[in-house]
Amino acid sequence: MIRTLAFCAALAAVPAAAQELALPSEARQLTNRVNPLDSYDLPIAIWDGSRVPTREVQGRVVKQTWRISVGSKTTLQVFASLRDQIEAQGYDVLLDCPGETCGGFDFRFGTEVVPSPDMYVSIRDYRFLSAIRGDDVLSLLVSRNPPDAYVQIITVTPPNAAPMEVAPEGEPVSVEASGSVSGLDVAGHVVLGDLEFETGADALGTGPFDSLSALAEWLNQEATRRVALVGHTDNIGVLESNISLGQRRAEAVKARLVEEFGVTPDQLETAGAGYLAPVASNATPQGREANRRVEAVVLPAR
Repeated sequence: MIRTLAFCAALAAVPAAAQELALPSEARQLTNRVNPLDSYDLPIAIWDGSRVPTREVQGRVVKQTWRISVGSKTTLQVFASLRDQIEAQGYDVLLDCPGETCGGFDFRFGTEVVPSPDMYVSIRDYRFLSAIRGDDVLSLLVSRNPPDAYVQIITVTPPNAAPMEVAPEGEPVSVEASGSVSGLDVAGHVVLGDLEFETGADALGTGPFDSLSALAEWLNQEATRRVALVGHTDNIGVLESNISLGQRRAEAVKARLVEEFGVTPDQLETAGAGYLAPVASNATPQGREANRRVEAVVLPAR
């Protein structure tokens, strides 16, 4: 995510222990968005007739979605396995409800959901959980579109704490990968979610940025691997200026990968998309913030 970071003393905390959550081996990651400092409205109760009661939490916010081929397995079967792991790690469950009990349509559209096609929610068949462990909180949303299940996991941890590692069962994941390029080979693209740019500027912050470290490691493993770095913006301003700004930001990311991480320049292309490929609505501040991003898109190998 591209924005100016304003650190608050209230966010200082003792680092939490590493967390792990294993998904079925056939799980495929669809999206992974990392915001090093942000807020999230954690649902803590069912729809009360006028709103979804929430608690605002701040810290490192990671939003991940996964698609799992489950065949005849029910939503509850997928959900229960993840819930058991969450409880086993010492989380206290704040809310655990099936769709109808949660509030059906009203709850679904009163809580945060990653936009389609990276997350699918059937109003008649979903389950939701929110939980807390010390300074760490998370929410879990599971639904089905047979033969697949869709899983959304949002975690919030103190900025200096290790984020939760989520991966298919039996697949090792590093902290850097879980925060940046996990699933790049499968999904074909990833948002470099921890980058810092001043509003309207194209100079990349000093970092360090876990997403660039992990992307460089992935590129350096195979000299034939290539990606396009694509700069996206919100819809404020004219298209030509936004395309140019996105291009310059992508070029700043390329320069950092080459100069600091030793990536071969031929492995990197740059482009600006402006506001032509939003991932959220530009009608809200949160949506515009999500749309301001740099993505790495896998290109054919040479």
